[in-house]
Amino acid sequence: MHKFDFKNKTAVITGGAQGFGLDIAKNFLLFGAKVFIWDIDEKELLKATKEINSPNLEYNVIDVSNPGLIEKTVSSILLNNKIDILINSAGITGPTAELWNYNINDWNSILDINLNGTFYCCKSIVPSMIKNNYGRIVNIASVSGKDGNANASAYSSAKAGVIGLTKSLGKELSTYNIAVNAITPAGAKTRILDQMSKEHVQRMLSKVPRGRFLEINELSSMVCWLSSEENSFSTAAVFDISGGRSTY
Repeated sequence: MHKFDFKNKTAVITGGAQGFGLDIAKNFLLFGAKVFIWDIDEKELLKATKEINSPNLEYNVIDVSNPGLIEKTVSSILLNNKIDILINSAGITGPTAELWNYNINDWNSILDINLNGTFYCCKSIVPSMIKNNYGRIVNIASVSGKDGNANASAYSSAKAGVIGLTKSLGKELSTYNIAVNAITPAGAKTRILDQMSKEHVQRMLSKVPRGRFLEINELSSMVCWLSSEENSFSTAAVFDISGGRSTY
């Protein structure tokens, strides 16, 4: 991976205890950042913190669907730090089912975590970025938010919403030195696949012209560039990393 300079930068990464979020955290730390990883799973947070063993890594037990907790935690972090980078990586896929058979509670939970959680985190952190006239926000959407996945209407809708949020917020912040972008990965071998049926996973893979799942380090590399000072112009954009699957 190309080396980036994140010295004197502080990043918040939601869903940071595992999968995409954890790998992004490792790379940010490698390149000199201070990192706060947020996750609802304290066991995984402790495991990640012990594994990485860095004085520049801290964690918070966060449910991103709880705006009050987010506000409180952000205020605490800002007492001694700036927040330069926000990576919204927390998400769930939920069960696979036809829309007319979709459980309403599951639908609400998926939208609350994937879409509302992204909104809550941006709403809490963006004012400090405006004050400092600097920020990089990367929202992890999904190729399903562009193309749609059968039997995953809630997840597809939530990720489409994340794309729309990114485009709106990027335009709202375009006069500041703040970049807001989304990436749309295809499936990757993370724990999120465990939430899906084997048939659904295979159907996803069959749509990828590359013929394989996304490697986590491939996504992290793209996120690092979008989060760096080198990305001085791109904002309100969607960066595809779907192995050729996307039709637009």
